[in-house]
Amino acid sequence: MAFPKGFLWGGAIAANQYEGAWLEDGKKPNVTDISVGIMTREIGLKWNEETKRYEMAIDPDKICLSHDAVDGYHRFREDLKLMAGMGFNSFRTSIAWSRIFPNGDEEEPNERGLAFYDDMFACMRELGMEPVVTLSHYETPLHLLIEYGGWSNPKLIEFWRRYVTCVFNRYHDKVKFWLTFNEVNLLFRMPFVAGGVLTIDDPKDPSDPVGSTTLQDQWDAYHNLCVANAETVKIGHEVDETLKVGCMLTCSGVASYPHNCAPANVLAAMEAQRQNVFYIGDVFCLGIIPTYLKKRWKADGVTVTFTDEELRLIAENTVDFFSFSYYRSAVIDVEATLGGDTSGLTGIENPYLKDKAPQPWGWPVDPEGLRYVLNMLNDRYHLPLLIVENGVGLDENLDENGTIEDDFRIHYIEEHLKNVSRAIEDGVDCRGYLYWGPIDVVSAGTGEMRKRYGFVYVDRFNDGHGTLERKLKKSYWRYKEIIESNGAGLE
Repeated sequence: MAFPKGFLWGGAIAANQYEGAWLEDGKKPNVTDISVGIMTREIGLKWNEETKRYEMAIDPDKICLSHDAVDGYHRFREDLKLMAGMGFNSFRTSIAWSRIFPNGDEEEPNERGLAFYDDMFACMRELGMEPVVTLSHYETPLHLLIEYGGWSNPKLIEFWRRYVTCVFNRYHDKVKFWLTFNEVNLLFRMPFVAGGVLTIDDPKDPSDPVGSTTLQDQWDAYHNLCVANAETVKIGHEVDETLKVGCMLTCSGVASYPHNCAPANVLAAMEAQRQNVFYIGDVFCLGIIPTYLKKRWKADGVTVTFTDEELRLIAENTVDFFSFSYYRSAVIDVEATLGGDTSGLTGIENPYLKDKAPQPWGWPVDPEGLRYVLNMLNDRYHLPLLIVENGVGLDENLDENGTIEDDFRIHYIEEHLKNVSRAIEDGVDCRGYLYWGPIDVVSAGTGEMRKRYGFVYVDRFNDGHGTLERKLKKSYWRYKEIIESNGAGLE
């Protein structure tokens, strides 16, 4: 197996799914703190008819597991030691924006929040792990949505600029690899969480804050996020020229296969790639606003205008590397409905795939799709690539011996890594593989603990009970072997 010297081996988590402590040390709510699960559309907001604005209103009958999560805020040192025990030389997490600027629009940061990440990043460094840090992993401060409408409002660019300038200056000596917005290309599928958008001026349906978001709101957010991404690259390089600032997109949509060779299906697959990945990737990586969007804007009945200054900023401040998530592929047929969830697009069944993840989620498993995605991104963008999410969620519990024999996870990792190696042999510049998520965390899509990804089991359950004790699964030891051999053990 071909893995270069210095390849980044590690894992990835997000603050909102791991840390808990959602209102501790000055932190205030972000968008995921009031969502039971991204795909459930259960958003803890209610419309106040008197004030004509939304207010936080979490259903007391709903358990928001992310509020306590797996208590990483207090246990990160022991967890990072477990990661180091596998031989990790890198670890991805995010900064909760609302720990640093609780409302998002303050002039001065929250020192207690800054100190927490000082300790976390220092701990990673002490354990020999390179921090890979996401600036916003579905973590826009809730106040910015309620007060300003979120990213559809250009004022957020200034608030964001203040935030990234603060953390770049604070952590540039500890963190060299930065990701801007996590899976921001889900903006149109999940506007509230991924796009940080909320309609506040006379929403069509106040009882459904997600469904009432207009297409114009979403495209305004697209405009502002494109500008903010370029601003981030510019600021990062000004603070410290050694910093590497990359994007992070979900790229399962790149693996969109036409159902057959009918030209209509081939074109539909191409359009799926554009609408789900490239419409953001081309801006961040190539510094252009794609011309194919003009047709989309006309169909959506929206107006999107970039100034000459903004176009110049975007052209001159493209990302240093491309990081992405990959979970599954999809088969595209113009006669079938194309859906999607947090795993990627959901088209028609692919009869050629051998494996399927066990129920209840049952995603199709396509390791060769990862090789395809790596080659497609390499050919289009000619940037270093970093896989920062790939994994499988399983419904697991300890057996009578107090262990978990997760052979399917081992099989999943081995097959995907073999295809990463083949892509590197193809000539792809892939720099690392950060498995999602090396310790059980709260699922973003469904808001539950039952969907477990980790090499490390956490004793917590959907009803909120559990000791939070950590236990090692069988896959922990297999991933350790793979890392120790720099992938040679896959043979």
